[in-house]
Amino acid sequence: MISLYFHIPFCTRKCAYCNFYILPDKEPLKQKFLESLSLEFQLIEPQIRGQKIVSIYFGGGTPALIGPEAIATILSWIPNRLHDIEITLEANPENVTIDLMKAYAAAGINRVSIGVQTLDDTLLLKLNRTHNADKAQEAIHSTFEAGITNISADLMYDLPTQNLTIWESTLKSVKDLPLTHISLYNLTIEPNTTFFKYKKTIETQMPDGEMSLSMYQMARDHLTKAGFHQYEISAFAKENRHSNHNIGYWIGRPFLGLGPSAFSYWEGRRFRNVANLQQYSEMLFQGQLPIDFEEELSPDKKVRELLAVNLRLMHGVDLEQFQVQHGALNEEIKNTLRECCDEGYLSWSESVIKLTERGVLFYDSVASELV
Repeated sequence: MISLYFHIPFCTRKCAYCNFYILPDKEPLKQKFLESLSLEFQLIEPQIRGQKIVSIYFGGGTPALIGPEAIATILSWIPNRLHDIEITLEANPENVTIDLMKAYAAAGINRVSIGVQTLDDTLLLKLNRTHNADKAQEAIHSTFEAGITNISADLMYDLPTQNLTIWESTLKSVKDLPLTHISLYNLTIEPNTTFFKYKKTIETQMPDGEMSLSMYQMARDHLTKAGFHQYEISAFAKENRHSNHNIGYWIGRPFLGLGPSAFSYWEGRRFRNVANLQQYSEMLFQGQLPIDFEEELSPDKKVRELLAVNLRLMHGVDLEQFQVQHGALNEEIKNTLRECCDEGYLSWSESVIKLTERGVLFYDSVASELV
């Protein structure tokens, strides 16, 4: 089983916290991108021939800007493989209309992830977002009315000047929206972003560690009461509407990423496409895969990393099954797991090991011990 990821890098404006590779929303660039993407798919098609594709994800950037016709064209490259699988499109609220979402549904999209981030207008301005809270809620309703009923929203905490009252207001509002999934993200200030230029000032405005923990716990409480099941540290779903695509990342499912700057994990290797449309296009027109970075971890590091990522899932890891798939755990890794159990971060029952309540709150400590 495999997944496909398409990086659609176009945006109308770059958010203050974003460090992804993006391009301005211009038609000549889109045409060049689509021509190049077609060449890349032709090169990787033999690798996926005969493979069972379980999810397709259009991320970015703002993939909704590419247009339904382009999405339908891309999906047409994958004939007879799209029946009853999860096909996700990321969208920003300001671009969403009922008619547009109907067109995307007709093109094959059956799941939409909307970049809400917050329902506080002041914070949206700080993030350099172009929508307001009303537009975000309208976009979710419009998507639902267009017939796409599997809808995810991204929510951010640890934002500058954000407090528990503001955060709770957003959490109370989202429970009344027709959402099936919510992903939580805490703000991290990355290089090559607007926020990074003003990092020292912004960090003084961000919630401290204690408040950040309270925000996370508040989100868990509110979302659970609203009928969302937490299936991963940062992901909550209704009616078993978990993200099949994202679960693939956490369990080590192979995936191929297409488009400039897209990452892949394939046959035990990680690699990334060049983050430049011109270079990406030139390499493909020369018949080369546009890869500018790749690595293959040692067997020990690979097992450690996969185990750490697997533990993000709330149901834990069946170690017997894990070792059949990924190789035996050495005594050093087993001792690390035992130490994490002794410290109250993990519980170990028969062959299943998983995070405790304390471990969920301090997952980074567990991951750092393992990796």
